[in-house]
Amino acid sequence: MHREELLRMFPERMRDRWQETADLCGQLQEIRLRSGLPVTIYTEEGERFIDGRGRVVDRQDAAVRSTPKELEDILQHLCQYSLYAFADEIRQGFLTIQGGHRVGLAGQVILEEAGRIRNMKYIRYLNIRIAHQIKGAADSVIAYLYENGQVCNTLLISPPGCGKTTMLRDLIRQLSDGTVYGQGVNVSVVDERSEIAGSYMGIPQNDVGTRTDILDGCPKAEGMMMLIRSMSPQVLAVDELGSDQDMEALRLASGCGCKLMATIHGSSLEEIKSKEYMRYVIAERLFDRFVVLGRQSGNFVIEGIYDREGKRCIS
Repeated sequence: MHREELLRMFPERMRDRWQETADLCGQLQEIRLRSGLPVTIYTEEGERFIDGRGRVVDRQDAAVRSTPKELEDILQHLCQYSLYAFADEIRQGFLTIQGGHRVGLAGQVILEEAGRIRNMKYIRYLNIRIAHQIKGAADSVIAYLYENGQVCNTLLISPPGCGKTTMLRDLIRQLSDGTVYGQGVNVSVVDERSEIAGSYMGIPQNDVGTRTDILDGCPKAEGMMMLIRSMSPQVLAVDELGSDQDMEALRLASGCGCKLMATIHGSSLEEIKSKEYMRYVIAERLFDRFVVLGRQSGNFVIEGIYDREGKRCIS
């Protein structure tokens, strides 16, 4: 991301305050704005704060505090001054903006009679998550995800924040474009939370390959079957499995001849096997490879790659 891209996230009258933060754009991870509370940023080095003159400081008591009016102005700007046009995304609690960056929203929820979320008002919390595509993130595992030139059904396992979506994104790109281990294939992606492709107005902001089709903002279970019927994928990719419906859709997709790429929250293969909704998937050996990711000394690491029998492919 370039510094000008970050500055464009804010109304023009506010941009002076963000000049010093924009200089850190290469290592910036999040900007958290909370009404009446200190403006906080997170970089690779940890938590920092913004003071009233726009300086990045370490002391929380020196930080400027966001006002409701500022948050409203920033949200209006991010929505191109048409909240109505972004109502569906606001209802889900996030926006995807140009560049593939994601803005989390929190405030007062408005419910329909049936108990479903109709809208959100008094939005007083914004979390601007900065997208950083890392090309080559999957280089260290890609060789283990082929058998006889064919893609293996692969499940990426990691705790939150340990890089599984980043790795999945790069796997999609490499499988789509082709590698030394196999030719490029048609990949379909159900991008339920717009985190993989980071689509903005239907156009992926991340490079996900030349043979990739995206179904953006669609629930995984419905999306998988839609893509199988409409796009004839050779590989089907989804992020963050988490329900019996997801598993049933995976089973049906596998029966249609698709190869699968998916992620799930977990700290180990043993933990995943213990999840009730995973038992059928494990028993039927739906996945050929399990890649376990973790963090050591602040760095993302591959803790293990296992085959369908649970044996290590890499030490």
